[in-house]
Amino acid sequence: MSKKIIAAFVCLFGLCVSAQKLESPSQKKMNIPSIYDQNFKVETLTGEPFDLKSLKGKKVMIVNTASKCGLTPQYEQLEELYNKFKGKDFVIIGFPANNFAEQEPGTNAEIAEFCKKNYGVTFPMMSKISVKGDDMSPIYKFLTQKSKNGVQDSEVEWNFQKFLLNEKGELVKVVSPKTLPTDEKIADWIKSKS
Repeated sequence: MSKKIIAAFVCLFGLCVSAQKLESPSQKKMNIPSIYDQNFKVETLTGEPFDLKSLKGKKVMIVNTASKCGLTPQYEQLEELYNKFKGKDFVIIGFPANNFAEQEPGTNAEIAEFCKKNYGVTFPMMSKISVKGDDMSPIYKFLTQKSKNGVQDSEVEWNFQKFLLNEKGELVKVVSPKTLPTDEKIADWIKSKS
């Protein structure tokens, strides 16, 4: 092999290494898909369209809810968390789902009445959807599939599983259904600068 070819190879290899070093971790993060790029169509419990893009710039907790579950009292903590941080660029979006032991059998109107009457829910509640199985809602496919969210694969374990998204609409963390919404780690995440 001639000296010119070896020199060219070394130079080319050096350029490749230099280019890799220039890519910072924050540049790599730019490739994480955002929920806002997906054009998901969602509706409120009253059937009004809800544009998820209106949440840009806020930290978001998405949670699947149910009215007849042992974890249903979490509505109270969700409302407490929402009231504490809603003025600080944070929002909770509830998606009622009947995927676990048929614990959300009601209609959208019945769910709305239940939430208001029993827990005074004021955070946005969407129409009932499916969060697993063959009829899984596209938004939950995004939240649970790494091929779509760019972060991790997960499965909705039960009612009141929480998905945390940053201000850019990127998935940050999946929180167990058993973890209360008022857990200090969640509050710390909301208060942190990302």
